[in-house]
Amino acid sequence: MRKTKTLLLVQWLAVCALGLVLWPSTSAEAATHGKTKHHLRAGTHGKAAVIKKRHGRAQRLKRKVSYAPPPAPSFGHAVGLQDTQAPLELKSSVAFVVDQNTNEVLINKNSNAVLPIASITKLMTALVVTEKALPLNEKLSVTQDDVEATAGNRSRLQLGTELTRGEFLHLALMSSENRAAHVLGRTYPGGMQPFVVEMNRKARELGMTETHYVEPTGLSSSNQSSAVDLTRLIRAVYAVPLIRELTTSTEAVVPVGRRQVEFHSTNRLVQNPNWDIGLQKTGTLSAAGHCLVMQAKLAGRDLIMVLLDSAGRYSRIGDAERIRKWLVASAPSLVPQPR
Repeated sequence: MRKTKTLLLVQWLAVCALGLVLWPSTSAEAATHGKTKHHLRAGTHGKAAVIKKRHGRAQRLKRKVSYAPPPAPSFGHAVGLQDTQAPLELKSSVAFVVDQNTNEVLINKNSNAVLPIASITKLMTALVVTEKALPLNEKLSVTQDDVEATAGNRSRLQLGTELTRGEFLHLALMSSENRAAHVLGRTYPGGMQPFVVEMNRKARELGMTETHYVEPTGLSSSNQSSAVDLTRLIRAVYAVPLIRELTTSTEAVVPVGRRQVEFHSTNRLVQNPNWDIGLQKTGTLSAAGHCLVMQAKLAGRDLIMVLLDSAGRYSRIGDAERIRKWLVASAPSLVPQPR
C-alpha cells in the first residue's frame, strides 16, 4: 500500500513538473479554445495535465504573463550623446542656440550629430507647399492612402475628411497632424515622389548638407538632419509670414464629419508669457526622442534654438526653460553693447 502511494506521488509530481514546463504553450491554447480556468490541455499527443482548485485556494496557474521588452533607445541615446558634457546640465542629446542676426553660438552640444528629426520634418513640408504657391483655399480630402501611410499613429482626421489646403497646413504645423502633412505631400503636383524630391532639392539649396527626407510627416526615422542644418531651415521658414503665424497659433476648430473638432498646439510655451516665440515646431518619435526647435526673442536678442533627442516628454521644455533663465540672468554680458 505504501509503495502504491509512493508511486502515485511520484507520478503526480512528474505530471505537475510536465505541466510547468509546458505551461507557456498550454495557457495560450486554453485561451484560444475557451477552456475553463480549472483545466489546461497540453502535449502534442493528446495527453492532459489537470490543475484543480481545491479547498478554496487560488489557482496557482492562471494565464501566461508576457512582459514587453523595454523600448529601443533613440538613435542619440544608443550612441551615448546625452552623456556629452554641456552647460546647464541639459537633458537633450543635442542642444544648439545661435544668435539669428550675428550667428554667434551661445550653446553647442553635439550640433553636428545627424539624427532622426521626427515632425520637425513638417517645416520643410510647409516650405515646399508655400513656395509652390499652391492655392490654400483648394478643398482636399483624406483618402485611404493617407490613412494607410499613417497607420499606427493617432489621428482625428478620419477617412473622407474634407478641408482646405490651408487648414491641413495649419493642423500639420500647429498640432503636428501627420495625416494632414501626408495629404499635403500626396496632393502636390505629380504626387508624393516629386514632393519628396523637392524637399531634398530645397535642403541642398539651403546648404543643409547633412539632411535627407523620405516622406513629409516625420514618421520615418530616415528623415534625418543635424542641429546646424536645422538652423538654416529655421531661417528660411521664418522668412515666410504664414508659417510663422501657423506654428505659433494656439488652437483651431475644423469640421470633421458632422462634428466640429478642436485642435491645439503641441508646444505649451507659445502661451507662456515669459516667452516671445516667433516660430516653433515640436517632434516626437521613438528613434528621435522628443525634439523642439524655436525662433524666440530672449534677453533682447533674436535667437534660434534647436533641441533634439530628449528622453522625457517634458525634458525638452525643461531644457528650453533652463536656457531662457540662463540667458536672462546673463543678459548684460550677452546683449551686444552699443559702440
